[in-house]
Amino acid sequence: MDLEMQKFKADFFKAMSHPLRIRILELLGEGEKSVNEIQSLVGSEGSAVSQQLMILRSKNIVTGTKDGNRVIYSLRDPLIIELLAVARQIFNNHLVDTITMLDKFSEDA
Repeated sequence: MDLEMQKFKADFFKAMSHPLRIRILELLGEGEKSVNEIQSLVGSEGSAVSQQLMILRSKNIVTGTKDGNRVIYSLRDPLIIELLAVARQIFNNHLVDTITMLDKFSEDA
């Protein structure tokens, strides 16, 4: 069971390991959006956005619901918003540590 969980986690993080996918998830954290809306907000070609959405869908991270001739995407699990917030906090902690270290170096110089 532990191995299955570790594999799930590895696959999950692998699916999220692209900057455009992270941006798409952040946007979907604000609410459902169509491919065109996402494309407009990220300033990327529709094919690139569609490709990244396909990867996120294949790993059940986002869902798509047909609305006429368009598909509306949303986060499958709202906890993804919290996960991204924790990742931002970790980044900020690393940034603070780096700034502190640089300050020490400049004081010693």
